[in-house]
Amino acid sequence: MASRAATMAVGVGVKAKTPGWRIRQAIVTYTALIPYVAFALFPLYLMLVTSLKTKQEINDPFSSPFWVTGITLENYKYLAERTPFFDHWLVNTLIVAVLATTISVVIGILAAYALARLRFRGVETFGIAVFITYLVPTSLLFLPLMEVINQIDKIIPVRDTIWSLVITYPTFLIPFVTWLLMGYFRTVPFEVEECAYIDGCTRLRALVRIVLPMALPGIVCAVLFAFTLCWNEFLYSLVFIQDQLQKTLSVGVFTELIRGDIYFWGSLMAACITGTLPIIVVYAFFMDYYVSGLTAGAIK
Repeated sequence: MASRAATMAVGVGVKAKTPGWRIRQAIVTYTALIPYVAFALFPLYLMLVTSLKTKQEINDPFSSPFWVTGITLENYKYLAERTPFFDHWLVNTLIVAVLATTISVVIGILAAYALARLRFRGVETFGIAVFITYLVPTSLLFLPLMEVINQIDKIIPVRDTIWSLVITYPTFLIPFVTWLLMGYFRTVPFEVEECAYIDGCTRLRALVRIVLPMALPGIVCAVLFAFTLCWNEFLYSLVFIQDQLQKTLSVGVFTELIRGDIYFWGSLMAACITGTLPIIVVYAFFMDYYVSGLTAGAIK
């Protein structure tokens, strides 16, 4: 009787997981995701629709904001011909984001590895200090950092240039990257490093050859977060840079496409769509590493 019941249970389980059952389960799963996807993509859809409208259609009170009747690229042409969007703002933002992210990740990796692996007096205190520094709002730091930039400007002309941002952005990126990677490095088995030491590796070589490849998902996660923070940063760029050609995307769009109470909605939405695309592309390429870095599932 027992064997017959077990056979029937196995048969029911096999029958339950037929191709038809899997299709129905997929339909239910994806149907449940439709409201969330629609909610998440609706702002992008609205920006895209508005960027393709003519000025007359945007100002028409009877025109629907949810679709476009006459597609035009005049808003994108306005950005290319009447503003330094592509020639300067986009290039400046890319330079600042790449350099600041690289500096922050390199220093953050070294600091996080030291706090996670080395044993010295005050290591726990340093770890707490890094976490507290990460919690300090960036809006409280730009006043003392302005004085730092003024002092550096006496030696090297960095004020009112993108290099002032390259210098100041790591002040809030390094604590974030260090705090993020500290926990990830602790998940790397120390026995693997010990084997490398036995084979003659130095600590730095073991870090580069052994630890970093195993911690690659966490590093990619830190790079993506730091790059996104640099790309979207507004306050420091607004305070440190006044030259129109040295501005980044977030400040240039805000200051040049909004004139008092007049909003150039078509050009604003075109700038938002164009400025969002690089972030979307970067996340699309590194999505697997990003998810693994958040869940720490790549290292057992």
